[in-house]
Parts: sequence; structure tokens; C-alpha cells
Amino acid sequence: MDLYFVRHGKTEWNLEGKYQGGHGDSPLLPESLHDINKLAGRLQHVRIDHAYTSPLPRAKTTAETLLKDMNRNIPLTVVDGLREFDLGIMEGQKFVKLEKEMPEVIHSFRFEPSTYDYERIQGESFEQVAKRTNEAVQNIVDESASDSSALIVSHGAALVTCIQSLLGAKVADIRKNGGLSNTSLTHLQYSNGEYKLIKWNETGYLDKKLSSTDTI
Repeated sequence: MDLYFVRHGKTEWNLEGKYQGGHGDSPLLPESLHDINKLAGRLQHVRIDHAYTSPLPRAKTTAETLLKDMNRNIPLTVVDGLREFDLGIMEGQKFVKLEKEMPEVIHSFRFEPSTYDYERIQGESFEQVAKRTNEAVQNIVDESASDSSALIVSHGAALVTCIQSLLGAKVADIRKNGGLSNTSLTHLQYSNGEYKLIKWNETGYLDKKLSSTDTI
């Protein structure tokens, strides 16, 4: 089974350098609609039997826009387990502000997940996010035909955690391949109970130079 993971399009808070998390949200930027259309072109001849999305508006709008641009009759299901990290008190706050106020927490979240103090920010741990997102993906796999393909639209931090843990990475190694960019495509294959990485964070079809605010 082929699994195509998409991070949502870039939002206003992404551009402003703010944490959105599992409860915060902001609209997609106008440029994101162009990027989603580019992704639709990339996927135009790829088999997709069913699409799944996080319930948060930035992901759901990305999924709906993508399927519309692909002009194919692909069913879309909202899956709560695909939502972004609960980032507690960090949500809605700027990166630079929090880097000054709690540098060790931000450093751990971005680079050393095994030391991340999620209780301090009243949010979710990497282990908790890995568990719920992996369960969501495994349910999708279990309910699908073995030769089918699924599109999964979610969020940067949640997808990095989900995909790396599906591949067997320990929490300390979750960030080993870096982050995922807005409107990026990551391809996994599932067979005989194992997940295999085919392509990580593909963005070439966007045909633009990415900035630091595009990837998390």
C-alpha cells in the first residue's frame, strides 16, 4: 500500500513565525493556493483511492483544495488523530519570543525530542503524538485494500513524529531527517507489517526557493 503524506499549505502564522499547534489556526496564504495547485499537478497521475485529513482548517482546506485541483472523485475523511501537536501555552506565540523565554524547551522541540519538557508548556509529548498519529495511520491501512493508495494531509511536527515512528525511529531520532516543508510530499509504502520510506519532504514541483519559515 502506498501512503502519500502532505503537510498543509503555508499560513499567516507560519509566515509570522508563530506556533499554531493543535488548537490554534490561521488562514492559508494566497500563495499557498498556487503551491497546492502545483502539488495537484505532481499527483495528477498518481493513484489515490482515498484521502484523509486533520480536522484543523488549515489542513482540511489544503486537502479540499488539492482534491478539487486534481479534478478527481476521491473521497475525503476527517481523522481527529491527525491533528497537530497540542503545544499548550506556546500556541499563538512567536518563535523568537519563546526562544528568549524558554530556549531549552524550544531547542528540544526542534532538535532534541528526547529532552522535550512538554509538561512545562502544558502540551503533548512526542510519545503521545506518535501513539495517536500511528494509530490513526494504522487504522487507515487496516481498513484499506493492500494494493490501494491513500493521501494523508496533516501538520509539520505531527507528521515528522508520525512518519519517523512508523519507520521505527526512537524519540531521540525523530528529527534525524530534518523537518517537513509546507505543501511537501512524503511517500511511504506499507507491506507485510512494515513501513518503508520512498521519498522524504519532496518539494521540487513547487519550483521556488524555500525560506526558513516554510519548514518545521
